[in-house]
Amino acid sequence: MPEILTKSAKGATPLDLVTKAGFDDWLAGLDATGRAWVKASGFKGGVGSGCLIPDAAGAPASAALGAESLDAVFAAGAGSTALPARTYQIRTELSGRQATDAAVAWALGAYAFDRYADKPGGKARLVWPKGADRKTAQAIVDGVRLGRDLIVTPANDLGPEDLADAAKALAKAHKAKCAVTVGGDLLKKNFPTIHAVGRASAREPRLIDLSWQGVKDGPRVTLIGKGVCFDTGGLDLKPASGMLNMKKDMGGAANVLAVAAMVMAAGLKVRLRVLIPAVENSVSGDAFRPLDVIRTRKGLTVEVGNTDAEGRLVLCDAIALAMEETPDLVVDCATLTGAARVALGPSLPALFSNDDRLADDIVAAGLATDDPLWRMPLHQPYRKMLDSDVADINNVSSGGFGGAITAALYLQAFVEGSVPWAHIDMMGWNASGAPGRPKGPETQSARALFEMLRRRYG
Repeated sequence: MPEILTKSAKGATPLDLVTKAGFDDWLAGLDATGRAWVKASGFKGGVGSGCLIPDAAGAPASAALGAESLDAVFAAGAGSTALPARTYQIRTELSGRQATDAAVAWALGAYAFDRYADKPGGKARLVWPKGADRKTAQAIVDGVRLGRDLIVTPANDLGPEDLADAAKALAKAHKAKCAVTVGGDLLKKNFPTIHAVGRASAREPRLIDLSWQGVKDGPRVTLIGKGVCFDTGGLDLKPASGMLNMKKDMGGAANVLAVAAMVMAAGLKVRLRVLIPAVENSVSGDAFRPLDVIRTRKGLTVEVGNTDAEGRLVLCDAIALAMEETPDLVVDCATLTGAARVALGPSLPALFSNDDRLADDIVAAGLATDDPLWRMPLHQPYRKMLDSDVADINNVSSGGFGGAITAALYLQAFVEGSVPWAHIDMMGWNASGAPGRPKGPETQSARALFEMLRRRYG
């Protein structure tokens, strides 16, 4: 897509960010022609609404864009689509943070996926706002675009190998390292659950391991993303309606690659590791079966209560690997359960953590970036719902209650207690459009995680 943020202010139309509270004062500052035009157009400063205001001769004199407040300028995400295609320059006085947010929001609101057809995105361009942190803003925009592109790409063009290629390309761009363990080598190197879930597909499963050193001997930050490139449900086959959008079941992988792109571009002072178990959960004669028992990397045995709970199976081997170097921080992201969507809806990811400070930092960063999460409990009494008569643990709970919590408790069984860990259960998709968030693929919580890391290690 063409660059939506520009350095050149030549010929740019002045743009005011207008709140409902400040609407009357803003309107009073216009000339008679402008006031008459605004009244006739019906513009009242509603969030995400836009208005191009002519001068007495009918030429564009200025423009306005509705915003909830100057501290919530993610509403500027509507600017690239709510205003006619021309170049605008914000003249409202903004702080550096507000200016950075406005640039990010504008660029993300212009997003469109046009790999297969010419799809309309935002065309209006924005001059970089005065005081914006361009490096940070560009890192966020590029990271989110990468994640969105990966999520929306159909499974015929994004299998496990393609996902690994995307990670390799990202690593190459930032002089990072990327190792990939494929197929039978997963068994040789002790990743049995990743192999079991992915072995039924003609496209071999793999573990992607990206590493980047922002500073020597810096804190170890490990991000883990569920990379199920398509999920049929395995032998416990999903219904057609449940399978329809399963190309996005690698949304967790896209999320952590998006965060990694931001971290590396911003040069945060960390040692970053990204682990992605990349598989396709398919049906064939080699598919893993209900009530199979698999020995995991950690040594725990897991009974397969349902083959459609495959995400936690591939994640548990990756989490066990991450724990072997005792990192300072581990976060996993996954489109894991429908139960989290039932509890919190499609746009609010569920956050679980064994560390109050980490959870608080992520929630605070989410609020600051308009990328919110909601913390849910690791309610230990529910752990018994994962008991198995023949193995150490079952991959699903008995009964239909607390599904998001029991999934998180399953993952926690592979976490070393001293390591701060967070698990994010996300939708990875905007069910409807909003300013800065077009309908379709979304890297939910990626900006929040980057902000948390930036505050800690920037």
